[in-house]
Amino acid sequence: MENTTVSAPEEANASNRQVVLASRPDGIPQAQHFRIVESAVPRPGPGQFLVRNRFLGVEPAMRGWVSAVANYAEPVAIDAVMRSFAAGEVTESNHPEFAAGDLVVGMFGWQDYALSDGSGVRKVADDGIPLSAHLGVLGMNGITAYLALLDIGQPKAGETVVVSTAAGAVGSCAGQIAKLLGCRTVGIAGGPQKTALCTDEFGYDAAIDYKGTPDLDAALEHACPDGVDVYFDNTAGAISDAVMRHLAIRARIIVCGTASISSWAPWPSGPRIERHLLVRRARMQGFLLFDYADRFDEAIAQLTPWVRAGKLRYREDVLHGIEAAPDAIAGLYRGENLGRRLVRLASCSSSI
Repeated sequence: MENTTVSAPEEANASNRQVVLASRPDGIPQAQHFRIVESAVPRPGPGQFLVRNRFLGVEPAMRGWVSAVANYAEPVAIDAVMRSFAAGEVTESNHPEFAAGDLVVGMFGWQDYALSDGSGVRKVADDGIPLSAHLGVLGMNGITAYLALLDIGQPKAGETVVVSTAAGAVGSCAGQIAKLLGCRTVGIAGGPQKTALCTDEFGYDAAIDYKGTPDLDAALEHACPDGVDVYFDNTAGAISDAVMRHLAIRARIIVCGTASISSWAPWPSGPRIERHLLVRRARMQGFLLFDYADRFDEAIAQLTPWVRAGKLRYREDVLHGIEAAPDAIAGLYRGENLGRRLVRLASCSSSI
């Protein structure tokens, strides 16, 4: 039997503000590559439900989602709503598994309202954990850190785990999870404020400021005297080149991001890593979250008690209003955020 509810009166006359891709960037998308449009709030058809978004996600991966260069996902089309994870509340439903009032997370896009048929949508409990956390530490960031670290990194107690962008949403989770597993953790971040976060808030044993360190090799040698057993790579580029020179025997390298590379057209060149991998008998593997959809529940089941117990800490960098979205990706690459970057929509209740 269909679960049909009536839309709230406040939505009957509302409009749906949407951030659409206005032009395709060459490199990091800037505010001018987007525009905000308004349309009517859609109504769900059979098997659909309407979500009122409360929080919009801002990911480094969005740079790839709008790029014309070959990527793991089809690029967002010109004039289409910007692809993004979002968290919100079901307001109207013709779907048997979703009812009005359900809190949900999914790929709903940068807009006030989204229609869904339930594909890839996850219900979240209204259990005292903020809804926003399900876009970060209990969402793609925490799930990425957990599954990439355990599946590819396979850290063992006593090993040294190095994480780049160590104060970021994924990196901070990866470092804390490695620490919970009994590893020595070394974070690499940019600037004294972020390196202080690594040690003071996220529990890293050591942190290296790659912007303020004149000799990154010497800093790595000091922090990792026995070599690097697991490298959680979010950056590529010069930082990763330096880490490769300090790999331990049978090291594991997780390639999770390439944030330091501003453009892949033309393809950048750099030091060759094959000799390091050969001599150290190391293994290097890429990680894409979408390959692990069948294991999300497993990850969340482990992450949730850690969050509740205060063993897995997180930070959020919240922008206010959909008007902040167009420049939000560029701001990530300018290093403005301290924590998981989100856009809180003006309609979001302070209680969520």
